[in-house]
Amino acid sequence: MSFLEVKNIKKNFGNTEVLKDISFDMDKGQVVSVIGSSGSGKTTLLRCLNFLETPDSGSIRIKDELLFDSSVNTALSEKEIRKKRLHFGLVFQSFNLFPQYTAIDNICLAPSLLSKEDPSIDASAIRDRAYELLIQMGLSNRVDNYPHELSGGQQQRVAIARALALNPDILCFDEPTSALNPELTGEVLKVIRELADKKTTMIIVTHEMSFARDVSDIAIFMDKGVIVEQGPSKEIIDSPRLERTKQFLAYYR
Repeated sequence: MSFLEVKNIKKNFGNTEVLKDISFDMDKGQVVSVIGSSGSGKTTLLRCLNFLETPDSGSIRIKDELLFDSSVNTALSEKEIRKKRLHFGLVFQSFNLFPQYTAIDNICLAPSLLSKEDPSIDASAIRDRAYELLIQMGLSNRVDNYPHELSGGQQQRVAIARALALNPDILCFDEPTSALNPELTGEVLKVIRELADKKTTMIIVTHEMSFARDVSDIAIFMDKGVIVEQGPSKEIIDSPRLERTKQFLAYYR
C-alpha cells in the first residue's frame, strides 16, 4: 500500500469544475512535483489534501488511515478536521506569517496551541524545537526578528520551519518561490533540496521546471482540472509523451 493514496477527487465551486477525478499515490520519502498552467487546479488539490477545502467526492488515505471518503456521509467537527490536517504541513506562496510575532514565536504558535489539547506534546520542548528548525533553515541569527525585518526568502524559510514544527507526514508547497526574486528563489530552493536529500515526503506545486526535474521523483502535469500525464520527473519534463504536456513545457525551454 502506498504512503498516500488520492482517489477520484472532484471539487466544484458553483458550476465550475475545478478538480475532475484526480487520482495519484506516492511512497514515503518521495517528492512529487505538480506542474501546470495557472487555473489548472493545482492549489485546490493542495487545499483539499490539507482540509482547507472539502472535496465533493473521492477519498484520501495516508498510511493506513482513511482521512476522507465521500461515500461516508459524516460531518467532521473542527477538532476532527484539525487532527486530520496535522498529517500535512502547508507552505503558502505568500508566506502568511503573523506580523505581530517574531520568527521563533511564529513557529511556536501552532504547537503551543495544540499542546493545550494534546497532553502528549511536551510544551517545554516546543521552543527548543523551533530554534533547531531555525538553525536548519540558516536563520539562527534571526530568531527574534519580526517578519517585516526579514527578506522574502527569510520569511519563506521561517514559513517552512513553521510547517515542519508539527512533524507532518507530508510537507506541501504551493508555489513557494513565486513571490521571490531569482536570488531569493535560490535560497528557498536550496532548503527544499536539502529536505529532499533527507527523504522528506513532499508535494511541491511549482513553475521551476529544472528544479522539479532534478529534485522530484514524480511529476504530475495538470490541465483544466485533470491529470494529463504523470510519471518519473525526468521523463515527464525532458520527454513528455502527450501533445498538451509538450505545449506547456515548450514555454520553459
